[in-house]
Amino acid sequence: MKTSPGPERMLVGLLRASHLAALEQVPGLVGEHAASAGMTEVLIYLADLQQNMLRLLTGEGQSAGEDASTEVAELRVDATLAGRAFQEVRILAGTGGGAGAEVGTDEDVGGVERWWVPLLDGTERLGVLRISIEAGADAQSQDKQSQDNMRDLASLVALLLVDKRPCSDSYARLVRTRPMHVAAEMQWTLMPPLTFADHRVTIAAALEPAYQVGGDAFDYALAGDVVHVGIFDAMGHDVSAGLSANLAVAACRNNRRQGADLAATSEAAEQVLITEFGQATRFVTAILADLDTCTGVLSWVNRGHHPPVVIRGGRWVTTLECRPAHPMGLDLGLAVTMCREQLEPGDRVVFYSDGIIEARNAAGQEFGLNRFVDFIIRRTTDGLPAPETLRRLVRSVLDYHDGHLQDDATVLLVEWHGHAHERLRL
Repeated sequence: MKTSPGPERMLVGLLRASHLAALEQVPGLVGEHAASAGMTEVLIYLADLQQNMLRLLTGEGQSAGEDASTEVAELRVDATLAGRAFQEVRILAGTGGGAGAEVGTDEDVGGVERWWVPLLDGTERLGVLRISIEAGADAQSQDKQSQDNMRDLASLVALLLVDKRPCSDSYARLVRTRPMHVAAEMQWTLMPPLTFADHRVTIAAALEPAYQVGGDAFDYALAGDVVHVGIFDAMGHDVSAGLSANLAVAACRNNRRQGADLAATSEAAEQVLITEFGQATRFVTAILADLDTCTGVLSWVNRGHHPPVVIRGGRWVTTLECRPAHPMGLDLGLAVTMCREQLEPGDRVVFYSDGIIEARNAAGQEFGLNRFVDFIIRRTTDGLPAPETLRRLVRSVLDYHDGHLQDDATVLLVEWHGHAHERLRL
């Protein structure tokens, strides 16, 4: 379908105007150029770090919660139509109940329709756009073209936000609901986005407590047909634990990028930890794994970490046992064993740290591995995308533990699509 002059002018104009713009200028530029495609108002709402709230980007370099407009500054993800659009990753028509209204009938107030449009960078959910459009006579035809235009605008806005956020304190302030610990500041800067997907693989991660995380970290990267993933758990829950985890991840990346295999990479990381901290002073458990996306062969080494599990066809089919070597940094002389497993298309491999399964409720009962895996299976059966499954899992773990974890809790989920590209859920 050929793009009409208005939408094309909107996208080209916004792209050209964005090159020398800071984050604070993005809302104004979006509103200015969206008008050429018939959008009378566009508001940008960004998800907070824990994906509980959607917060209005006013473009004024605000601290968390500040808002200079008359619009609703915060919308709950679990209780609003905007939140539903975010969770389900689909465009939804607004309701007459205001910006944060529950699901209802399409809104057409004074000849203006309002829509909630997910903001996606690939499959990373950044937030939503609230877009107002003047209602037309040919509603069905207009809705189809309007949704295409809104989807295109949201794609470009997401790219602009991802481009601007690394050098923007305003972005960081907006997506935080409370002060962040120094160790957590390091970890979030170190790690890749929580979500990635292409036609071969989907990767989703979750990490709590988001503002006080110390020793947990995850990593992933692609090189040709190979997807590398890693999960790390450093001793302790303080800044020193964060330094250990950062050093381990950086050392693994450095050696991996020089062509070292998994075993050699983990051994090199151990030597870096010993050189920096001394033998048996600081240690890090880890799983390092490579997935060949052409064959579905998963290779991994275990450095004293909990073994991953495989979910296939809605069932927990196996635990990936592999003779573990000692945690990196202890230098106990145990051999590092490389193990392999043949995956099937649609398999989900779930990596996790002990904070997930060892979280205890008020009665002292652990959340447990069985409850953890069962939750993922049930939400998969519900048809939820992997990122939303993990978001709800973290909420469940926090609720079980009365909202406060004694240990870092990390989950990393990898789904191999094989040749069944239609299994990719966005």
